[in-house]
Amino acid sequence: MNVPHIEPIPNPLQHQRDFAPSAALDAEVNELLTHYPEKRAASLMVLHAIQDQFGWISQEAVEWTAKKLELEPINVYELVTFYPMLRQQPMGKYQIKVCRTLSCALGGAYALREHFCNKLGLDAHAHGPQTTKDGKFTVEFVECLASCGTPPVMMCNDDFYENVSHKKADEIIGGCR
Repeated sequence: MNVPHIEPIPNPLQHQRDFAPSAALDAEVNELLTHYPEKRAASLMVLHAIQDQFGWISQEAVEWTAKKLELEPINVYELVTFYPMLRQQPMGKYQIKVCRTLSCALGGAYALREHFCNKLGLDAHAHGPQTTKDGKFTVEFVECLASCGTPPVMMCNDDFYENVSHKKADEIIGGCR
């Protein structure tokens, strides 16, 4: 019997970089733990602190967090995979988030995302966040950026943009270069 080869499901947490928490991060986590009756209750706050320093949560970070909180790594991994605001892969220096909820979709969000992807050499048909080869830009769809009256809306890092035309999108990219 000839069994076909099946590729394993990729695990984004396998894209590891060296995880070495700074003394400041370790002190911040230790301080966080004092605010909770049980260490486990601090899980999300610890993960946010790690992501603030590293930009994403690696497998090594999951294991470090589990040890720090006296949990099994699966308990932390469940959180990382459940909450969409926790990143499971490195992101670009500039994170372009295009709203895709109904009013933005009707207002041109899909064409806007496609425009960004084409300009940056990314696959406009791929799902999930995509990062340019140089690590400079990540483009992704997000849910509701709370400006339904001015679609399409987007963010580039912490900067918010409304009524984004393709010309404006090019200006945003140009300002990042």
